Amino acid sequence: MARSLNARMDVLAEEKWKIEKGLTGEVKFDALTDGMLQNKCCIINGLWLKSGDSAFQIDKLMIFLRKIYLIDVKNYEGDYHFDAEGRLKKGETFIRDPLNQLERAETLFRKLQHQYGYNFTIESFLVYINPEFTLYNAPQNHFVILPTQVNKFLKKLNMEYSKINEGHEKLAELLVSLDLIDSPYANYPDYSFKGLAKGNCCCMCHRLSTFLRGIRLVCRDCGAEEPVDDAVVRNVREIMMLFPEMKITTKVVYEWLGGHISKRTISRNLIKHFKSVGVKKNRYYT
Repeated sequence: MARSLNARMDVLAEEKWKIEKGLTGEVKFDALTDGMLQNKCCIINGLWLKSGDSAFQIDKLMIFLRKIYLIDVKNYEGDYHFDAEGRLKKGETFIRDPLNQLERAETLFRKLQHQYGYNFTIESFLVYINPEFTLYNAPQNHFVILPTQVNKFLKKLNMEYSKINEGHEKLAELLVSLDLIDSPYANYPDYSFKGLAKGNCCCMCHRLSTFLRGIRLVCRDCGAEEPVDDAVVRNVREIMMLFPEMKITTKVVYEWLGGHISKRTISRNLIKHFKSVGVKKNRYYT
């Protein structure tokens, strides 16, 4: 939800900068993974899951043959250091150590997988992706990947033997179905359908900067491409997330996409991927 609102409405400059900063780091790591990782595995980006009464976030989850990797990506910039008491600081400001958050996520994920009868080996890694990040006095920890180690880390994953079967795909589908979509702790400003900017957000950088080229949407900013049909389905789910009470119609989706994709294409994808309710002018999709 944060990504959608950040792209489609005016957010306080400081909050917008924080969101953009985090998303930029995740997009950068996604691009590296797509380019370097040739190994067979299931990858899920951006999960909010719940174990018991506790919610937790995973930036990137990779399912290999016998192992699951949980990846937290940080786009910190500048000089950071650990003080004599082992606390992370930037200058004189204390920073909550993201490794502690990752360890919590790993513990909760172990409980979650056992709840559904799975027993994969779990490994978690904290990836600092920004090349202008420096960490001083860091304790030795091979679960922390510094900017100069990212390529080596991906090469190591590439060398791990892996083979994906139907069981792995079912686990991936289960995790996607359990996704809370967004943080249950988030506090968002008021918004309305009319008040949000319209158009198709790029599937990679999440900016309203795409244009139609044949049967694909292309981003002017980052160059990412996406099939039009995939974009329609993604945008329908975005509307459902932001406006759960709204009836989804061809007209609503057409307006949401800024009129850049034909009603015929939208209608075809609604019929194919969603359940139709009602007839003719009263038809909507769930």
